[in-house]
Amino acid sequence: MQRTKFGEMACSIARTLDVIGEPWSPLILRDVWVGMRRFDQLQADLGISRKVLTERLSHLVDQGVLERRPYDQRPRYEYHLTAKGTELVDLLMVMAAWGDRWLAGEAGPPVLYRHHACGEISHVDLRCAHCGEPMHAGDVDPLPGPGAAV
Repeated sequence: MQRTKFGEMACSIARTLDVIGEPWSPLILRDVWVGMRRFDQLQADLGISRKVLTERLSHLVDQGVLERRPYDQRPRYEYHLTAKGTELVDLLMVMAAWGDRWLAGEAGPPVLYRHHACGEISHVDLRCAHCGEPMHAGDVDPLPGPGAAV
């Protein structure tokens, strides 16, 4: 079955899904972010097949989200987030905040986030880059941009 090419759509959400829309990709990025950088670590933590992990890692490297760095004389590599990948982790933090609010249940969130600047446990809070006010779906009007489909 042919996979839909979301990257060719005139939509930034679709294009982002083309990079990380497959369910394993965000989990791989999460693991690399927390320090699991070697293939065997990722495979053991996720319980993913070696074939699927190899495919996902190759895709994320091809997309410029991860980079491979050799770590010994044999052809073995560690995976590191690029600047592009680090910015995607911001998206994952927003997803985690939603999951914490709506899906964590009585046990509470499985992960807490300590902010480096103030040392406090906090959560992601979307704010307008211009005025600093909260910015959520009900606070904006989507308008056509310069790259909109005509």
